[in-house]
Amino acid sequence: MQIDWDVPVTMDDGLVLRADVFRPPHAGRCPVLLSYGPYAKGLAFQDGYPSAWQRMVAEHPDVAHGSSNRYQSWEVVDPEKWVPHGYACVRADSRGAGRSPGIIDHFSPRETRDLYDCIEWAAVQPWSSGKVGLNGISYYAMNQWHVATLQPPHLAAMCIWEGSADWYRDMTHHGGILSSFWANWYDMQVKTVQYGLGERGPRSRVTGALVCGDVTLSDAELAKNRSDFGDDILAHPLDDQYHRDRSPVWEKVITPFLSAANWGGQGLHPRGNFEGFVRAAAKDKWLEAHGIEHWTHFYTDYGRMLQKRFFDFFLKGEPNGWERQPRVQLQVRHVDRFVERHENEWPIARTQWTKFHLHPTAHQLNLEPANTPGRITYDGLGDGVTFVSAPLDKETEITGPLAARLFVSSSTTDADVFLVFRVLTPDLREVVFMGAIDPHTPIAQGWLRASHRKLDPKLSTEFRPYHTHDQKQPLKPGEVVPLDVEIWPTSIVVPAGHRIALTVRGRDYEWQKTTGAKLSNFKNELTGCGPFLHNDPRDRPAPVFGGKVTLHMGPQYQSYILLPVVPPKA
Repeated sequence: MQIDWDVPVTMDDGLVLRADVFRPPHAGRCPVLLSYGPYAKGLAFQDGYPSAWQRMVAEHPDVAHGSSNRYQSWEVVDPEKWVPHGYACVRADSRGAGRSPGIIDHFSPRETRDLYDCIEWAAVQPWSSGKVGLNGISYYAMNQWHVATLQPPHLAAMCIWEGSADWYRDMTHHGGILSSFWANWYDMQVKTVQYGLGERGPRSRVTGALVCGDVTLSDAELAKNRSDFGDDILAHPLDDQYHRDRSPVWEKVITPFLSAANWGGQGLHPRGNFEGFVRAAAKDKWLEAHGIEHWTHFYTDYGRMLQKRFFDFFLKGEPNGWERQPRVQLQVRHVDRFVERHENEWPIARTQWTKFHLHPTAHQLNLEPANTPGRITYDGLGDGVTFVSAPLDKETEITGPLAARLFVSSSTTDADVFLVFRVLTPDLREVVFMGAIDPHTPIAQGWLRASHRKLDPKLSTEFRPYHTHDQKQPLKPGEVVPLDVEIWPTSIVVPAGHRIALTVRGRDYEWQKTTGAKLSNFKNELTGCGPFLHNDPRDRPAPVFGGKVTLHMGPQYQSYILLPVVPPKA
């Protein structure tokens, strides 16, 4: 490879970012795969995220095979596996991070414009064919939705691998409840590689250069060069202009794309991929969904060859048959394996939308509506109550978005509802999976703050309620209100004899109180929700959310969970 380190890329306001360019050594023009983000292009995957790297290469040796792995970096492509196929790989450090100076303000319009400028810069370089593709995981996927809204002229294709889209609904506020993830992420993954750490930061294992710039700033100077990220989010509890500035406009997203979701990415990684596939205006769009850790399949032969077929078609014009690729490719999840299947749409057209009703007697989930009235009360910040079905009489596939309708009252003016859809073995052990982050991830989750129950009638469907989050509607103590709760998409083939269950809680799901599971880049122990917690007392003050919450059931209050039961193909 020809490698050009720290190439200057000038933004429209005059700031100069730094990018590394990996390209074929021969003369000639080639398409570009670009990424722009805050994780420091000079920091090796193995050094910055050692626990994730070690697990991935131990369990998936194809990731490391065929590469020296010297140029591996967190959540972006390995150039050694792309440059030999005629691609230039460009990694730009985002404003204020790594070796790029400036003020950090994540997902802001300023950052989105920077990515636009990087795309247009890459398109006119002497080694570029003028066709630019975006590829990357998580942060490097999320900002693709945003920049696509600006329609850069040379953006030809995008692979959005586990990329949230809606800054409010997917990322910062689940059902209106603040996620503490971003404040902790900022401390652990951004401040640690901020431009200006200089001599206090790491060095590149390849070049020896300082990963975080050649200047060394004081803590006070560093603080001045970044937004107060967690507090900024807290200051915007409704879906206002702050959030809309950091979210895509779906009617303007017209770039061809491959959207890859993770069934176990609850809290960040699946929703935007499904929403984008359904709502973006692009006519050339494909959806893929898989399991296990959110970084793994991006690097396995399975994921990389899927990406390569997509980009070869759109960036190189190779007649490889991609246009015949079914629009939806699913790794359908069983309790012990994944089975690949292709579909033509999402949600799947043959879905049999099936209601399981909540019964107050014996806490049952039943296909028949409850015919006797009843109520169950639990602590508003507690573990709640679980409703369990009888053993299923046949194998049942549940693949798609879920929703619940509950009737709730509170002794206070608000209540947070945490829903967990679960599968239990015949001896009542819970079936959990290695999720995008957490090794004990339940089947599906949903959240809603009762005062955010207002629905958007144009965007809501029975299986995907869409809340406006534009005003608070406080409860009157004791008043019964309906709550339509979105539960993020999932896939599970439930064996005969297993049971399904719905837990209604007042706080985050816990698989168990302690697990010993940790990753080097997160603060908390992984007990079922990964780092995607909702435990900031400023957002959930006990006097408001710590009352008694009552679920109402029966003929007047038909409470149920709606499941996407998918029959076999005819």
